[in-house]
Amino acid sequence: MKLRRVLLVLLLLSGFYYVTTHFVSSGAFAPMVHRALNIPDADAIHTASATGPGGTFELTEAAAAPAFDTEEQQNIAVYKKALPSVVNITSTAVAFDFFYGSVPQQGQGSGFILDKQGHILTNNHVIDNAQHVEVTLSDKHKYKAKVIVTDKNHDLALLQIDAPNLVPATLSDSAGLVVGQRVYAIGNPFGLSGTMTRGIISAIRSIKGPQGNPIEDAIQTDAAVNPGNSGGPLLNSRGEVIGITTLIANNGADQSSGIGFAIPINSAKQVLSDFEKYGRVRRPSLDVVIFPIGPEVAEQIGLPADYGILIQKVIPGGAADRAGLKGGTQRVYQGNMPVMLGGDLIVAADGQDIANTQDLSAAINSHRAGDTMTLTIFRGQKKMTVKVVLSDATDQGGRGQQT
Repeated sequence: MKLRRVLLVLLLLSGFYYVTTHFVSSGAFAPMVHRALNIPDADAIHTASATGPGGTFELTEAAAAPAFDTEEQQNIAVYKKALPSVVNITSTAVAFDFFYGSVPQQGQGSGFILDKQGHILTNNHVIDNAQHVEVTLSDKHKYKAKVIVTDKNHDLALLQIDAPNLVPATLSDSAGLVVGQRVYAIGNPFGLSGTMTRGIISAIRSIKGPQGNPIEDAIQTDAAVNPGNSGGPLLNSRGEVIGITTLIANNGADQSSGIGFAIPINSAKQVLSDFEKYGRVRRPSLDVVIFPIGPEVAEQIGLPADYGILIQKVIPGGAADRAGLKGGTQRVYQGNMPVMLGGDLIVAADGQDIANTQDLSAAINSHRAGDTMTLTIFRGQKKMTVKVVLSDATDQGGRGQQT
């Protein structure tokens, strides 16, 4: 009985030795296990020989292309969804040389399709002063574009083309954006059409646009954007437009530095609504000339607060005038700058402190012409609130001054 057990153990050991020395060492055992257990072979490779005048080369090749991982699949899905809606824009302007000969000059940018009627949104600076605008779709078809309306203050322009089977972009809501959110930019950098880059939202901040115009709640991103990206869409991870790529911070170098900015799509929606209703943008205005106040100035002239915006002049018939706000009556000099004293001091708007002209501009631009804004002011030493119905800056000829 004991002898049988010994023989059985010896038999098993002999079989194990045979298998490990003849199959495992040769590599033949692993494929059998993989097939039996349905395990994919991660190292499925083979060699191929190529013989030529330089000799024989042995190349190691993968047996099959690996599957895309989850992140790659998302990148591809965003690109496939958004690309048909993105267009390249070529604008041609005419300049004159030293001998007054006409010299055509071309600029390039990007844009995206809004509807099947051929409306396209882009930056105003992409087509500014252009005599001819051409749009190239993702399928390489080219169409002459008509400039419908422009808004230099928001750096936006609406174009239209006559083309079939257009694919409109899906517009998202930019109100809930957060720093760290993944974003994608698709456009025409350096004329390289259909280029997609990826990054995150680096910050939400107010900046000055390419032409000095304020951009409130601009989306800062580290996604690479370069000349030619202007006007193209900034997308979320679902391929929806959250902004319009507008500006790069380049420190003098005409290329990406990892800091790009986009106009939030909600701002563009407001502009588009005005385009549709009025054929132009009704820019809200307080219709005042202003002077920012700091602690030193406030102490020198005896103001009741050490911050705020001092009203220098109220434009007759404007929003501030109708609300009963007062301008200055006494001229003094701050250095070489004349300052009118005696006017109302604005210290808050809609419950938010107003410390500088940027704060006031942001508060005004968060409204539309015709909206009511509540200002907190000091008139002399008396603190009070005043409701102001904002006017349309165009109606005042642009004379109102909010920086």
